[in-house]
Amino acid sequence: MKSLKALQTLAKIGKILSTITFVLSIVVGAFCIAGIFSLLVFPADGFKLFGATIRGLMEKEADVSTATMYATMSCGIILCAGEAVLAKFAERYFKNELKAGTPFTFDGAKELMRLGILAICIPIGTAILAGIVYGIFKLAATDVANPDIHSGASVGIGVMMIVGSLLCRHGAEISEKPEEQTAE
Repeated sequence: MKSLKALQTLAKIGKILSTITFVLSIVVGAFCIAGIFSLLVFPADGFKLFGATIRGLMEKEADVSTATMYATMSCGIILCAGEAVLAKFAERYFKNELKAGTPFTFDGAKELMRLGILAICIPIGTAILAGIVYGIFKLAATDVANPDIHSGASVGIGVMMIVGSLLCRHGAEISEKPEEQTAE
């Protein structure tokens, strides 16, 4: 029973971290939208902070062009949206696992399998979509910096979730067998 208690503690932590990830993804996505909006609304010398314009600081001090800022924030919105969706699915899995009291249920194994597939597909899909958006910006403006988009770690995590779902399904099958034997 110690291992089940440890699994439930990890599920609680997973639910909390998934919720935090969901909220942060929404907040960062909203900041990207606000950033794009501010670049569109405020001219290069319009919005000042401590005597310097934000756009001027980014262009001169950070050596980032306006087109790169647009491209980066546009891609950020896409990546944050994908992360928010994935975090919501993870939060729902952990919530249902905690409700069941064990990860060794057929429904939980099925849900973990879906989460593993989504953990592979969503980041790869958003990275491809973000790459397309970056490519469009690169065609429209010559001063767009090369993107730095990664999705490799999610494949490993997704595969581990799929393997974990098979272990959970096996555990559900084992826990079901004693019930079948007593019924006979």
